Amino acid sequence: MYKVVSSLSGRFAGLTGQSCCSSGFAKFHLGSGAVCQQSAFKYSPADLPEMPRCDLKPEEYKGMSKEQMMKIRRQNCNPVTMKITYYKKPVFIHQGHMQWLWDVDGRRYLDLFAGVATVSVGHCHPKLTAAAAKQLKRLWHTTNIYVHPNLHEYCEKLASLLPDPLKVIAWQMRNTSDSSKRHSLQVFQVKSLLSLESRFSTNMLASFIMTQQVQTGFGRTGTHFWGFQGYDVIPDMVTMAKGIGNGFPVGAVVTTPEIAASFGKAYHFNTFGGSPIACAVASSVLDTIKEDGLQQNSHNVGTYLLTEMAKLRDKYEIIGDVRGKGLQIGVEMVKDKASREPLSPEAMSEIFEDIKDMGVLIGKGGVYGQTFRIQPPMCITNEDVDFFLAVFNKAVHNYLDRK
Repeated sequence: MYKVVSSLSGRFAGLTGQSCCSSGFAKFHLGSGAVCQQSAFKYSPADLPEMPRCDLKPEEYKGMSKEQMMKIRRQNCNPVTMKITYYKKPVFIHQGHMQWLWDVDGRRYLDLFAGVATVSVGHCHPKLTAAAAKQLKRLWHTTNIYVHPNLHEYCEKLASLLPDPLKVIAWQMRNTSDSSKRHSLQVFQVKSLLSLESRFSTNMLASFIMTQQVQTGFGRTGTHFWGFQGYDVIPDMVTMAKGIGNGFPVGAVVTTPEIAASFGKAYHFNTFGGSPIACAVASSVLDTIKEDGLQQNSHNVGTYLLTEMAKLRDKYEIIGDVRGKGLQIGVEMVKDKASREPLSPEAMSEIFEDIKDMGVLIGKGGVYGQTFRIQPPMCITNEDVDFFLAVFNKAVHNYLDRK
């Protein structure tokens, strides 16, 4: 481990009023360029780390007012929606491109939460957008009472990425992660019931391993395509969603031929399972991960982020732990390292809001809500990481100054 002062002084020199313009380091706004999009934040331009460049010019928002959206959200949406809304001053998202999001006021954000670890290859990735548009012009919907190529091409492609004997895509595609989990449980129940007689008659217990790769699949952990591959285990069943469709509502359950055969004892049909559009998008996700080298990028950028965050952990008493793998990282915040008591919700909220106000979106989790979650689109760069490190450092620094 490098000495904290020497390793961080250059990167965060802007906190003391010095310019930080070394190649590869996050710089601070000098009142031009991307800062124009940040002008509505509570910080003055000179106080803000400079965002990496993005050449996309967002469309001007001309829709419903923020006030009207919030009124409808309170009156016509599920009440839970208000409970889970992030931030005291919510972010009103209008457009996305790769690792970037824009709100209705035109402010740009670095998205390090990816719609809760769902946007795997990037917002509105051109390759996926083209695949979806092509399929929309050809065929929207049919069901499994007919045979169409997208389903079978995707099943073959997905099965090739899983170890033997995980080769059967049970019920093919699902339209929500909840569906994939629910139906995998049904598979488990059917399998369990069918095996009860043999278990009791032979006085032996058979093990059953089911793993969900909703967030840890599709290369996010970097070293492996599936999270479970890092633990030298072959499960009997794998459920997957979220990153499988890059935000398109898709899910799948993969299992062994033996377990899949259990469905011959029952009958199930899903109208939307194996949607031509869903399969086209999901197939493009697999192609894009390979073509863009995103699993390797998750490993490289994720390792860099973990290494640099560890330096901040050593610098600040309230950063209790930094853990994770690839681009799935948790930063545990504590009152102090000795007690390891969780940082209070109020303190977490202060830092959380500050990070947002400087142009970065992250998540929160943990039993006590004391862990910041970093699970970005897998297309982020080291330059993006440098920007986040400067923002995070400043947010923690500001909090400690206010205490």
